[in-house]
Amino acid sequence: MLTLAAPRRVAIVGGSRIPFARSHGAYAGQGNQQLLTAALHAVVERFHLQGHRLGDVIGGAVIKHSKDFNLVREALMSTELDPQTPGLDIQRACGTGLEAAILVANKIALGQIDAGIACGVDTVSDPPVVFPNSYRELLMKSYRGRSFGQRLRPWLGLRLRDLKPILPAVIEPRTGLSMGQSCELMARTWNISRAEQDRVACESHLKAAAAWKAGFYDDLVVPHAGLARDNNVRPDTTVEKLATLRPVFDTTGNGTLTAGNSTPLTDGAAAVLLASEQWANERKLPVLAYLRAGKSWAVDFASGKEGLLMAPAYAMSSMLSDVQLSLQDFDYYELHEAFAAQMLCTLKAWESPQFCRERLGRSAPLGSIPPEKINVKGGSVALGHPFAATGGRLVAALAKLLAGDEQARRGLISVCTAGGMGVTAILERA
Repeated sequence: MLTLAAPRRVAIVGGSRIPFARSHGAYAGQGNQQLLTAALHAVVERFHLQGHRLGDVIGGAVIKHSKDFNLVREALMSTELDPQTPGLDIQRACGTGLEAAILVANKIALGQIDAGIACGVDTVSDPPVVFPNSYRELLMKSYRGRSFGQRLRPWLGLRLRDLKPILPAVIEPRTGLSMGQSCELMARTWNISRAEQDRVACESHLKAAAAWKAGFYDDLVVPHAGLARDNNVRPDTTVEKLATLRPVFDTTGNGTLTAGNSTPLTDGAAAVLLASEQWANERKLPVLAYLRAGKSWAVDFASGKEGLLMAPAYAMSSMLSDVQLSLQDFDYYELHEAFAAQMLCTLKAWESPQFCRERLGRSAPLGSIPPEKINVKGGSVALGHPFAATGGRLVAALAKLLAGDEQARRGLISVCTAGGMGVTAILERA
């Protein structure tokens, strides 16, 4: 491993993404590689990287076909980057994009590379449809046949049930519960009301709509496939309208999570350029912010000891201890809204003396966050959540927020993921 005497500061130059689209709509005819190529191409164009060899491009997707082997490398080779630029596929569920940024930043900080792109993509509109094992076994028996008869014989046992496709689902293998069902359990544990969730969802939409209207996303989002803006944002949303929706994950009469206060299934891609200060300055590129710290964590959700999506509460505590900051030492908070309930559970956990003492090992609670500082340009409930692309969206938007506010010093990012994991990061204004 190559290291320097002292780690270098990691500059966030900026990012670009394509509009986030509700699944089975605008991007229904495109796959991960096409969407990711569009986001990478936008970064190359915006920062004049044509012909440049970058140290690495790291990213990935949560829902991948076998054809997406070497997805990042294949996508970058369709851009005007120097084809000697390497690519690396990773996956940490919904934290993939943010984890990619941390990995690129670590390489820059250690002097292994001078610049790199962190990226992520997901499309639910082009899922990897597979067939039952019985059909796969039939195919393999036929393939191994040495004569025409041996290759034909397995097909005589084909049944209609062998052709029933198996679609991917957001189900935890350890519990058999969907993410929404798991979050319902969390909402019950933390006494999160339906009204609280609908309020967060409404604010997410109204803030996102206002940000689009004010032009905040104009230089962060590039048109793609006939779509110019995120198409899930509803400027006319009200708490009253959201209150009319039926729960979708718990229909027993006790459910509180609806399609309105949960993120929609979304297609999209995002990419962010990170570099050393020297590399950026030599090319007269802007430095919007610095990526100062990052942390990943996991919780034991399978045994029921902790909620599936509570890992960010732990990751944040540990990261703040690393840098000796308090939860209140930030000007902006980008908290991923997988579900409005998930974000509310995390906020209540940080305010709980018992949770912080017994679970986080703290003598006092982390405390509360002013609501007006959270997701000021809209959150995932409104903008959408293409799983691996959300991290890139958060980093690029927060860096721009910090750069545009002379009074700001720091911003914080928190993302929950499937598998009981969470990823957090700290950005500082340049």
